[in-house]
Amino acid sequence: MNKPSAHIFVIFGASGDLTKRKLIPAIYSLFVQNLLPDSFALLGVSRTNLDDEAFRHNMKTALSEFREIEDHTKEDEFLNKVYYQSVNTEDVNDYRTLKKRLQELRVKHEISGNAIYYLSTPPSLYGVIPKNLAAHKLNDESGGWKRLIIEKPFGYDLASAEKLKQEILDSWNENQIYRIDHYLGKETVQNLLVTRFSNGIFEPLWNRNFIDHVEVTSAESIGVEGRGGYYESSGALRDMVQNHLLQIVALVAMEPPTSLEADSIRNEILKVIQSFRPIKPEDVKSVAIRGQYIASKVKGEQLIGYREEKGVAQNSTTETFAALKFYIDNWRWGGIPFYIRTGKRLPTRVNEVVIHFKQTPHFLFKKNGSVNSHNQLVIRIQPDEGILLKFGMKIPGQGFDVQTVNMDFHYSDLSVGRIPSAYERLIYDSMKGDSTLFARTEEVMALWKFLTPILDAWKSEKDIPLFGYPSGSWGPEKTDDLIEGKMMTWRYPCKNLSDDGIYCEL
Repeated sequence: MNKPSAHIFVIFGASGDLTKRKLIPAIYSLFVQNLLPDSFALLGVSRTNLDDEAFRHNMKTALSEFREIEDHTKEDEFLNKVYYQSVNTEDVNDYRTLKKRLQELRVKHEISGNAIYYLSTPPSLYGVIPKNLAAHKLNDESGGWKRLIIEKPFGYDLASAEKLKQEILDSWNENQIYRIDHYLGKETVQNLLVTRFSNGIFEPLWNRNFIDHVEVTSAESIGVEGRGGYYESSGALRDMVQNHLLQIVALVAMEPPTSLEADSIRNEILKVIQSFRPIKPEDVKSVAIRGQYIASKVKGEQLIGYREEKGVAQNSTTETFAALKFYIDNWRWGGIPFYIRTGKRLPTRVNEVVIHFKQTPHFLFKKNGSVNSHNQLVIRIQPDEGILLKFGMKIPGQGFDVQTVNMDFHYSDLSVGRIPSAYERLIYDSMKGDSTLFARTEEVMALWKFLTPILDAWKSEKDIPLFGYPSGSWGPEKTDDLIEGKMMTWRYPCKNLSDDGIYCEL
């Protein structure tokens, strides 16, 4: 693979958790694989008062704890390219010090003006740092490209997203901005495109004529894990649905791009999002369900409810579970429902897409009131990444009794060595200038616009229930009512943890 151009990689918020757990291990992995440019420097920036050696020591400790690649023999060589600068990121005058330090590193490592600025900071700084960089012309591309990587969330709602958009685009161009969503860096998410567009057995069936409905699930078995204060201002809809899950839906539903160029793929993603049928305020109660986990004993362990978590209000109405039914109004998907659910304290950690195919038109093998089961294509994003196809097979013996069997594939079966982490893949793409897996401004705004009726209704309409659900269950029982008729239900890959034991298929 061609190496990226020489550049300086700047991490704002370098003393934070994301830097040590994800960013430094991912960039070190690229270094070990000889995928970084020969002329390269990494500059950590934050308020914390550290020097280069102290920061390197901290990052060496982080690599020993969170290393993503086994080879540790090149750590010292890598860390010699790592530097640190203390800056008050809210003080525009402090950026003079940053600019001077960047110039020194360019001279030392023979690097032109190319730079990537990664905002691993609280969202409140997403508008401040780009503005202050621009005030000192650190966004100027006359001497080399400049790129800005922004973590989610991009705004808290439509109004704040619009404000942030304006703040950034006042001084930065759209093609300089890389909004990172680590879900889109996962191999199985990217494989959605390959599964659809490289296989003649799937693409002809990928439409309203053969698919009954599409289901996307993102479940976590943990609670808020001490992050109650943050989660109180977020909730499941903002935290997971607005970015991760709706972006996955767009990849599932998009039309074939004319090429694999970034703009071609992102144009098709945007078309899908713009085709989401608007949700009427009066329909919110029937198409969106929210829940909050409550105390429960799971396999002998007593788990507290969300309102007992540290930093959570005793009367909190923040949802830890959200489920949604909606439609995509275009030629391919007209009339086909899409279902999304996500939650904490569910039976297991699983992220998957399920394509539910329509039943056969004539039930030859009907017996005792039951009919042929629906075929399902399950695309598992994590864990145990892979693909599962469920279809009917005759039970050996007399007669034509049918049971559902599985044909599956696991990524772990491939003899390709390690699979790169999502951050490793996306950081490398940003270094190469490949924006395919990064959201554009129009996508983000369209997603906020789509969810605004739900957010408004949940905030203002007191008659919309917040269902409690026991920890270790699959969420509120009311969720099953979203999927209407035809003997259909959500796919439950694992039993409730309150059952004896737990069984999960792919």
